[in-house]
Amino acid sequence: MSEVDSEWMGLTLTGARPRAVAALYRYFRDIDLAEEAFQEACLKALKSWPRNGPPRDPAAWLILVGRNTGIDTLRRRAKQTELPDEDKLSDTEDQEARVVEQLDDSHYRDDILRLLFVCCHPDLPATQQIALALRIVSGLSVKQIARAFLVGEAAMEQRITRAKRRIAEAGVAFDTPDALERSERLGVVAAMIYLVFNEGYSTASENQRERQSLSGEAIRLARLLLGLFPAEPEIMGLLALMLLQESRAAARFDAEGDVVLLDDQDRALWDRTKISEGLALLDKAIRHNRPGVYQVQAAIAATHARAVRPEDTDWRGIELLYRTLEQMQPSPVVTLNRAVAVSKVEGAEAALKMVDPLAAQLDGYFHFHGLRGWLLMELGRDGEARTAFDRAIALANTTAEATHIRQHLDTLSRRQTRAS
Repeated sequence: MSEVDSEWMGLTLTGARPRAVAALYRYFRDIDLAEEAFQEACLKALKSWPRNGPPRDPAAWLILVGRNTGIDTLRRRAKQTELPDEDKLSDTEDQEARVVEQLDDSHYRDDILRLLFVCCHPDLPATQQIALALRIVSGLSVKQIARAFLVGEAAMEQRITRAKRRIAEAGVAFDTPDALERSERLGVVAAMIYLVFNEGYSTASENQRERQSLSGEAIRLARLLLGLFPAEPEIMGLLALMLLQESRAAARFDAEGDVVLLDDQDRALWDRTKISEGLALLDKAIRHNRPGVYQVQAAIAATHARAVRPEDTDWRGIELLYRTLEQMQPSPVVTLNRAVAVSKVEGAEAALKMVDPLAAQLDGYFHFHGLRGWLLMELGRDGEARTAFDRAIALANTTAEATHIRQHLDTLSRRQTRAS
């Protein structure tokens, strides 16, 4: 296959995963088997599609082939007669049209949300719920999920394994939960969707196709969720937040893939359609007078979106919103973000006093050392700034993050040269 075809294959298989895994779980009621069947179907696709051409609907093809291989697995486990050879297993031409039609029905549209609610079952601890949903529904790697939770890969692998085992032992039904159960699980599902979006947002310069796939999937899931909960202001706030953040995607990196800070972005590149939709959703959510963390975060993003020029940004308003968020959801990361706003309003010294006490909790967090280095540099404490930047580079998750820190180190080197 050509390089372009390979990229298309990867993007297509990733995009088909939620529908395919959800449908396979419907058939087998076994998360591990559904995942295994999907992976086997992907391997068959990598062999079949370059030779025979892509199917009309890749998700339908993967579901059919995955179902066949899953049945084969069950039969082999039971030492019964195996299914026909692989060529016949992968021959879905006669059935594909029927499945394509079914995929457009609510029966299949709801499968993804049903699987989300299975993963976010209240019998599981919240961290296991989100981790399992990220792994099963969106297909994030254990490394990606561990990074989102700021924990090691081995610990995250154990969480996911335990969660799968508990789901299997509990025999959780694959039915749409009733209204009360949906409400109880809603917060965890929303958190999972936002983590998917953030994973795509953070990989923007590394793999544009992966970013678009992840952020697009998160926005699509949020729209589905809002369809289930049309009067829930926090889901409106979640969708508004993602749309407002996504509106800046084209301006966040330059042609070389280097980070462009918010104040330096070309605001003409911001997507005004997404901004308008996000602002409208936020205004609608606020009218319900039931504030929540996603609404507050969306209000922060909206404050940036409404500023025509960087100097028009209401940083004091943003600082107050972060203060509100801190009260609603105390977190060292929230405090770190508030420190950025404080630096704009009260200066680097005041911000540094907020940042330094977070060292024990955020020592393994790239953005902590990056922000601390920048504040120290602003205060002329170049030696300490260099140490912080060195630590940040060691923790960088992407090439763009490392390049951004190296630019600060270059600035420090030029200062030192001029001073000598």
